[in-house]
Amino acid sequence: MDKTQIFTVLAVDDNLLNLKLIEKSLEKEGYRVLSAIDGPKARQLAAEEIPDLILLDIQMPGENGFEVIKHLKDNSETSTIPIIFLTGVIEVDSKLKGFKLGAVDYITKPFHPLEVLARVRIHLKLSIATNSLIRDQAQKLKQVTEAQTSMLPTPEDFPDAYFGVYYEAMQEAGGDFYDILKISDNITGYFLADSSGHDIETSYMTASVKALLAQNCTPIYSPAESMKMINDVLVEILPEGKYLTACYIHINRSTKKMVLINAGHPPVVHIPFEGETYLIESQGDILGMFKDAQFGRQDLDISKKDKFIVFSDGLVESAEKKTTWATGTQTLLPEFKKMRDIPYKEIPAELIKQIFPENTIMGDDIAVLCIEI
Repeated sequence: MDKTQIFTVLAVDDNLLNLKLIEKSLEKEGYRVLSAIDGPKARQLAAEEIPDLILLDIQMPGENGFEVIKHLKDNSETSTIPIIFLTGVIEVDSKLKGFKLGAVDYITKPFHPLEVLARVRIHLKLSIATNSLIRDQAQKLKQVTEAQTSMLPTPEDFPDAYFGVYYEAMQEAGGDFYDILKISDNITGYFLADSSGHDIETSYMTASVKALLAQNCTPIYSPAESMKMINDVLVEILPEGKYLTACYIHINRSTKKMVLINAGHPPVVHIPFEGETYLIESQGDILGMFKDAQFGRQDLDISKKDKFIVFSDGLVESAEKKTTWATGTQTLLPEFKKMRDIPYKEIPAELIKQIFPENTIMGDDIAVLCIEI
């Protein structure tokens, strides 16, 4: 198998003699050289060929080198290609402008072929090292993402829990987390939390909380007792400044009773089978911050086909609109009311479609659960 690696250099200069000099000096050292005598042709070749490095003349008629750099850096396909600019101008301002636009180095004209070769070599080495580091980090973060996502149950895992879900992490390590707990044949627990931060440390918190839920959400503890025990442990183990807002719903489908525990979390939407959609608002302290935390509690009689929507604040908050979940949830109540006749499994995705226009960039993690009795 031929494992020879060929590096491609795009040389851009309106001076044909300079181009020939660059071509010959690099080709005899094993490089593949592409040539362009103007900016538009250079951008075309860069987009089509994705060279490993670009040697770019600054002073060209029509579209100058500064304009070419800007176009290349604005294009996601060519933005990471290292660019060395060729210049006969020695003013510092001109060089600084090139660096500011994204060039990695410059060569002053008239240049010596050996200098060109040396600078090409060093910046290709740097580019290879940087790309390798990026790939390595991306792979590690991908593993973190996959590990965290694998902890999140799906409706297929718990067919008797009757829930639909939408989950999207803004970064590789999401701060939102949910879990489904089969407490008995007729009792199911639903937990949704939003952790402070979106770093790697936050993703490890997910595993800890999941273990605590499994240990403490059992038939021998009431929902309030379960959350108190979990809080007491989190106060001891969480790093300073870390906490969770959370909502825990305990549903007994035999007795048609529901207990809702709120720990500083947005309200839950109740869509009764008969009656008006409304918000179940309950104040409570956050999880993991206070040893003597007091949580909000609501006890409800429920009916078959009632629906409940639980969500993280990413669904309703907007930094751009300066909207908090306290105000945003009320604003979105009309959208929640539209969900009445939609199957519960489809409601989370339908809400996202209604609230966020296509191609909207999310400003925070989002988790939405819809539960049907």
